[in-house]
Amino acid sequence: MNVIRVVAADDWPKAKDLRLAALRDPMAHLAFLDTYENALGKPDVLWKEQAANSEAGVSSRQFAAVAPDGSWIGSVAGIVEDAGEQDYFGLPIEERQVQLVGVFVRPEHRGGRRVLGPLVAAVREWAGAVGAERLRLFVHAGNGRAAAAYERLGFKATGHRVPDQAGTGEELEYLWDGPLAGGANTAG
Repeated sequence: MNVIRVVAADDWPKAKDLRLAALRDPMAHLAFLDTYENALGKPDVLWKEQAANSEAGVSSRQFAAVAPDGSWIGSVAGIVEDAGEQDYFGLPIEERQVQLVGVFVRPEHRGGRRVLGPLVAAVREWAGAVGAERLRLFVHAGNGRAAAAYERLGFKATGHRVPDQAGTGEELEYLWDGPLAGGANTAG
């Protein structure tokens, strides 16, 4: 049985390795706002800071799916976006929310809901605990596999679209359709 847990400060080497694996995925150019080459060049102090921030869990939190043998098979992060601020795309944020980012499951563990569902559920619970009113994510319009997976987990397309980072396509917003913590709807 896989264990879903918070990424702690001392986990930074495993978090770094998993992120580098994610950035080598064939869909990485659509799914992530980073490249393998850029991430590889980041100093370890940045990886350490990111893991420490996750452990603190105030404005962001990362969760890892850990296999029984201790290997990391997936991860996801949530970032708090407060009302009155602007989001990554420069749009105003109207209510406290968490954006689901950095989602990756190793290819050999994809399919079904065994890994992705529990990872998303962990962020959903954390979002409720930090007082978020909603949980959202963006999926590139060309990443149908990811969109279908999120829809199976209970996310609904809002119809809101923004240009992608390259300016050649669109990112589609999805919103969690249910309670964030302690509710009856536990899709996934």
